[in-house]
Amino acid sequence: MALLPLCHSLTLHSSSFPIPTPSPSSYIYISTSHTPPDKQTHTPSTSTTQNKTKQTTMRKTHFILCFFALVVAHSASAASPRCDAPEDHGSTLRVFHIFSPCSPFRPEKSVSWEESVLQLQAKDQVRLLYLSSLVARRSDVPIASGRQIVQTATYILRAKIGTPPQTMLMALDTSNDAAWIPCNGCVGCPSSVYFDAPKSTTFKSLGCQSPQCKQAWKLQVPNPTCGGSACVFNMTYGSSSIAANLSSDTVTLATDPVPNYTFGCIQKATGSSVPPQGLLGLGRGPLSFLSQTQSLYQSTFSYCLPSFKSLNFSGSLRLGPVAQPKKIKYTPLLRNPRRSSLYYVNLIGIRVGSKVVDIPASALAFNPTTGSGTIIDSGTVFTRLVTPAYVAVRDEFRRRVGRNVTVTSLGGFDTCYASAIAPPTITFQFAGMNVTLPPDNIMIHSTAGTTSCLAMAAAPDNVNSVVNVVANMQQQNHRIVFDVPNSRIGVAREPCT
Repeated sequence: MALLPLCHSLTLHSSSFPIPTPSPSSYIYISTSHTPPDKQTHTPSTSTTQNKTKQTTMRKTHFILCFFALVVAHSASAASPRCDAPEDHGSTLRVFHIFSPCSPFRPEKSVSWEESVLQLQAKDQVRLLYLSSLVARRSDVPIASGRQIVQTATYILRAKIGTPPQTMLMALDTSNDAAWIPCNGCVGCPSSVYFDAPKSTTFKSLGCQSPQCKQAWKLQVPNPTCGGSACVFNMTYGSSSIAANLSSDTVTLATDPVPNYTFGCIQKATGSSVPPQGLLGLGRGPLSFLSQTQSLYQSTFSYCLPSFKSLNFSGSLRLGPVAQPKKIKYTPLLRNPRRSSLYYVNLIGIRVGSKVVDIPASALAFNPTTGSGTIIDSGTVFTRLVTPAYVAVRDEFRRRVGRNVTVTSLGGFDTCYASAIAPPTITFQFAGMNVTLPPDNIMIHSTAGTTSCLAMAAAPDNVNSVVNVVANMQQQNHRIVFDVPNSRIGVAREPCT
């Protein structure tokens, strides 16, 4: 009976993401004899009293409950991946989703499918406000663009900082040049994992006269000051404010060390919005990862993002031109000199089923002055189109599903169905290539029923957005190649979930 208090304390929670059922061979059998439970026989004694029978029944009930709880707990444990495997190798890093058991960003409490969708929508709105401010040049965020980004960090990789290396789980973001992490001694940082700078023999706090600090000043770092001899900057993030020192150290991604990498070392934070473990910006600005590692990786990388269903490190980030796909179609990259970090592409049309929908040319046109056009972004979850483009796609989608099928809404999604449907294909037509989305990249599905929604939307009403955002759900299970020297982006199907 010693196990009963432990079993009694177990609480089982439902999950928005199903856990695979283990095979019968993985179950734990608990028995007082060496005979397996399905082979045991019990011969009742004729001298058993009613009270003893009642106690035996209670013990059996406790045993069954304990056995069930242990089986479920073991099943969950068996389904949960080891967070240290597989290892990164060469110039390839494993990438995982925020809902992974390995992620410090995963929700602390289980929520319903509907609530998880609404939470992602709310975070997307913050992200879109940030992107809108970038294209309109209303934001001065060259280093550690903190207030908008990591709230919507969706994919995470392992980075090793310092000598000896300390592992941090950092968000990757293609629309930001920032690199920053919470450092040991940070006042108000909510993270349970910090970078312990004094333990690194290669760590340097950069002074006000350093070239990096002068470059940061030219790029209009938010509220830069000289705190003593250190180059310090301040920024706001949601309901939080952050103060960080401009620093440098060796950053190791996979097996490639990058010495003297410049990043922000957070020293102080207030409020509740500070993310746990920092950010690695993959934009193409002067202080971005691509710029700082140009001699090593030739400003080339690719990723394959696993779907929300993935429980492990099944995605990957490949750095450098080696091992990139040979057979892949490309579309030219467009450069906005006002916002050189963003990856603009030329979206010339959208096809729903076999029909190219009627979208005004102005809704897709690239204009560096206004910032309008289309970007590829890893931080936004659901694709957002300017209103004329979205309405055209949505109306044709509904027509092809069937006019007699009832359409409902969920938060910002206005095309949902309570019963199973056969969605038409959606094809993004870029200059030089077409990308046809499979059903898993078009619809979000309830795990508890048949409800599904078109996983796209118009820009929120409170965002004066002129930019179309091809978001990470539509990129999942594709290899996206960013070939900056040749000014092109490639896309090819690659299951990585």
